[in-house]
Amino acid sequence: MLNWAKQFNIFCFLDNQEYNYSPSSFECLLAAGSEITLQAPAGNAFNALQKFKESNHDWIFGHMSYDLKNEIENLSSGNIDKIGFPDIFFFVPCIILLLNNKELKIGVIDIDPDTVFQDISSSSANKETQNVKIPGIKSRYFKNEYLLCVKELQKHLLRGDCYEINFCQEFFSENAVIDPLDVYSKLSKISPNPFSAFYKVGHNYLVCASPERYLKKVKDKIFSQPIKGTAKRELNNLVEDENNKNDLVNSQKERAENVMIVDLVRNDLSKICIEGSVKVEELFGVYSFPQVHQMISTISGVLKNEITLANIFRATFPMGSMTGAPKKKVMELIELYEKTKRGIFSGALGYITPDNDFDFNVIIRSIVYNSSDKYLSIQAGSAITFNSDAEKEYEECLIKIKAMKSVLE
Repeated sequence: MLNWAKQFNIFCFLDNQEYNYSPSSFECLLAAGSEITLQAPAGNAFNALQKFKESNHDWIFGHMSYDLKNEIENLSSGNIDKIGFPDIFFFVPCIILLLNNKELKIGVIDIDPDTVFQDISSSSANKETQNVKIPGIKSRYFKNEYLLCVKELQKHLLRGDCYEINFCQEFFSENAVIDPLDVYSKLSKISPNPFSAFYKVGHNYLVCASPERYLKKVKDKIFSQPIKGTAKRELNNLVEDENNKNDLVNSQKERAENVMIVDLVRNDLSKICIEGSVKVEELFGVYSFPQVHQMISTISGVLKNEITLANIFRATFPMGSMTGAPKKKVMELIELYEKTKRGIFSGALGYITPDNDFDFNVIIRSIVYNSSDKYLSIQAGSAITFNSDAEKEYEECLIKIKAMKSVLE
């Protein structure tokens, strides 16, 4: 399917990697080609998305970048952005493929589905040697510089400016030449995660191995599953691996980080849900992924009548796990202390069904690539609290980018 999809200028592939968090009607979902597109800068993007959906009663795929915060809170973004994904981009696909372990469903607009199936079946990987070149992955911060930033952020925490802040750093490579599909294939093998994605818009690619859901809507019910709390896997030492998991379960620091974000999400959902319907379905659940153990909580609510897509995203975006609390203040500090624009990183990618249900991930554990400018970016962050150890926060970032670095090196 993906070798066939490479011919298109726009496609979105979503793969749950057989994680059954909830019953799903598909294992993989691929949208290819664009019948009509929406691209808008921050300012009126959510209203534009609302009108786009109202005009197109079909499947819609796309992303929302982190910098839509500027529309929600009247903020700004002045840091460099060398990737260039649009602030918001959605499209109605020409072809949609829904694959589970029993069947492939093909949906088309003005195309013969039998021809699509034959083309996919006859598609094969390009066996030619790729001219891959990755000069080396560098960091935007020297380690001591990063440590000083954490200490400065802790001064804000001490003053009561905020309670928790998600501080991210960029790792990058210039003049990089990669085969994005090959990179996605390798990353999926060593780090399969339930919200994996391979996404292309023009010369921009997202190779994503995210374990985190931003928001899912099923009829009038909405779910959010923020991640906050990380422990390293030790797959060569199962006793040590289990100890790390237990340490995460019992860590007062990690539980405090998690519950702060749970409270923030509860507050966000209360703006759009029926009073009394917002509840925490699971608190401090620990789930194991190939690279890390993660602490995940699940919050749900029942939407009020007449709540629109624009209402939902304005109330909940960006996701609290990628900002901290309170949102506006920490986003101001993120802009001040981070060196690069987040762009699509810590935004969301997903789909909206013809019935207005949707599911979006959190774009983390990702390689972002501009094939025109040959610029490659990996961003990672961690939650800084007053009790954080700056050295450990730095190491957490390195753990989170380990899988991406390994497939590139």
